[in-house]
Amino acid sequence: MDDVKIGEILVPGSADEHSRREEDVRRKFWRTAKKAARQVPFMEDVIAGYYCALDRETPARVRGILLAALAYFVLPLDMVPDFLAGFGFTDDVAVLVAALSAVRSHITPAHRLAAKRALEDAE
Repeated sequence: MDDVKIGEILVPGSADEHSRREEDVRRKFWRTAKKAARQVPFMEDVIAGYYCALDRETPARVRGILLAALAYFVLPLDMVPDFLAGFGFTDDVAVLVAALSAVRSHITPAHRLAAKRALEDAE
């Protein structure tokens, strides 16, 4: 996936778009994360990003970038449909890597601890 398309996906968007994305992410994140767990080798980082995106202390622009990437992740049909075995999450991985790289300094130890605990509870 080229940088232009990733850049378009990661645009934080308006307040209305931000709210819609947050609602979609809250509703669909865990179901999608469970399906993608074997295909996304950095799932703990994705979950830490999820907690960072929902943290009201996180700056709005950072929350917007994360919510945009996570909304793309939870959509069932995107550039490469998620149901395609072996390939379905490749575009999602590219978007998530770009978003997490852009906001890495805002993901706190508390977000990482919450992600670790969530993964332990899922086992």
